[in-house]
Amino acid sequence: MMLTLVLASVGRSQEVQRLVASLVAQSCRDFELLVIDQNPDDRLLPAVAAAFAAGLAVSHLRLSPPSLSAARNLGIRMAVGEVLAFPDDDCWYEPDTVASALQAFAQQPHYSGLVAQWVEQSAADPQPPAAGPLQAAQWRRFRDGQASSICLFLRAELVRDLGGFDPRLGLGCWYGAGEETDFVLRALAAHAALGRCPQVQVHHAFWPDAVTRPGLDFQAQRSRARGTGALYCKHRLGWVVAVRGLVAPPLKALLKALLKARLRALSTRRGWQGISLGLATSLGRLEGALRWAWCER
Repeated sequence: MMLTLVLASVGRSQEVQRLVASLVAQSCRDFELLVIDQNPDDRLLPAVAAAFAAGLAVSHLRLSPPSLSAARNLGIRMAVGEVLAFPDDDCWYEPDTVASALQAFAQQPHYSGLVAQWVEQSAADPQPPAAGPLQAAQWRRFRDGQASSICLFLRAELVRDLGGFDPRLGLGCWYGAGEETDFVLRALAAHAALGRCPQVQVHHAFWPDAVTRPGLDFQAQRSRARGTGALYCKHRLGWVVAVRGLVAPPLKALLKALLKARLRALSTRRGWQGISLGLATSLGRLEGALRWAWCER
């Protein structure tokens, strides 16, 4: 069994070199690396050259304009591996990540996809999701944890049967996120067996508080939230899910700010920033739901 890593990249270079270094250190070399370069310059050439010099099976492809889902779909079309993974350009792997993923598929042949453990996110969660199958009913209520795209290891047959990622969703699109959640919901609706696999570990910086996330402002959060709003309509999720998703973000931010201000653990400026991002989340979700209902049906 072979793994294809589809790496969509724009705007980064040193982080890509870190990822490549972690791939060079893999205990199992049964993988290929497809670099989908969306940069207008040659910043990725040193990383690609390092991968090639280290003996990795690497291909360098160009795509413009930048679109995360379109880049991954290009990689899906070009992939030769039976299993696909989608590392971000700023994540990195443990030395046994590839070996553990392929071994997990061999041990769980009924699984069409595995959700790896995001190490940093798991460390920040007092009760990280346990191993076991994903439940469609729970996912439709957004109650079964997360499955970031960096953690998805999917059989290529499933990905192609479902048509890859929805190109309307994701970074670079008006609906600025939600493509991986959309894929999981579609896979579960098609009765595909997906399961969490904590022994497969992926690294990526994690910010449990949106206020501390680098580069995240009102408009960026609003764009990302539109993807979630789109999912409310695309998958006909229950009205309770939608209402909760629209009301909760600013309310939770307000309550958190009031509590921390009372404990003198939060500056006034940071409290207002959290409330602002909560409002951006609600606004974006409402925009995404309305536009999808009106334009995308």
